[in-house]
Amino acid sequence: MIKTLFPTFVYYSPLQDAAKTKVLNKDLKMESLKIAEIDEEGQQWSQKNYKGGFTSYGSMAQLHQFSTTFNDLEKQIDKHVRKFVKHLEMDINPKELRMSSCWVNIMPSNVIHTMHLHPLSVISGTYYLQTPKNCSAIKFEDPRMDSFMASPPRKHDAKVHNQRYHSIEPQEGHVVLFESWLRHEVPANNSDKERISISFNYDWV
Repeated sequence: MIKTLFPTFVYYSPLQDAAKTKVLNKDLKMESLKIAEIDEEGQQWSQKNYKGGFTSYGSMAQLHQFSTTFNDLEKQIDKHVRKFVKHLEMDINPKELRMSSCWVNIMPSNVIHTMHLHPLSVISGTYYLQTPKNCSAIKFEDPRMDSFMASPPRKHDAKVHNQRYHSIEPQEGHVVLFESWLRHEVPANNSDKERISISFNYDWV
């Protein structure tokens, strides 16, 4: 007998039906590009912490609290977070998880976002607003990595559940959710167009 123990789950789904998403994305994209244009504090923070790209993480990280457009996005993401929490069988009321932060990421060609996690949050994720061909995937790392010690590497064609890393190719209008302790990165954008996403955290309140 072989059992699967301590699995790591990642949730990936369209946000809503395509027609509604198209309208929402148009407004989100317009606001995101405007934020990148006027957010001088964010521009300065990005120069030090997000070379070549722009993120409002260090300046405007509660966009859902003062933009009705981002608030509309929050309401849709709430539904997916509740589904994910139910699957994880967390012993909490899903309504006790609330979006605590929400920020824009604009990733031009060759820009990277190095491996990191989202400390002190419960659920984190990203909504994909613009994903041109050949843009970066989101790459997840096995959370047991520092415990492997003498464990041999896995075969190149190993089944997904046996691999040390797993990547998800982003699609416009889709949302990805994961527990906030899960380390992840975004490799270099190989597209000649900007990859635009909106990231967020949910905290237990």
